[in-house]
Amino acid sequence: MKYNLFEEVILSKDFPKKRLKKGDVATIIEYYPISEGEDGYSLEIFNTIGDTVAVITVPESAIEPFVEDSVFSVRSLAA
Repeated sequence: MKYNLFEEVILSKDFPKKRLKKGDVATIIEYYPISEGEDGYSLEIFNTIGDTVAVITVPESAIEPFVEDSVFSVRSLAA
């Protein structure tokens, strides 16, 4: 599935080194088409007050679209 720039998506796996967890919301900031393999995306993750907490590049399989029966949740980034 091709996503649009600045679309919000959900992480479908954990990224422990960045303190990100499956279910966190991210914004697509760049798309990397790959001719032979899986496309990639750069994502920006914000805290609840709008500050950037991480920028990561992931394969398309590491994100999923929002669905109608999803709800937002808030968690602390503190270890």
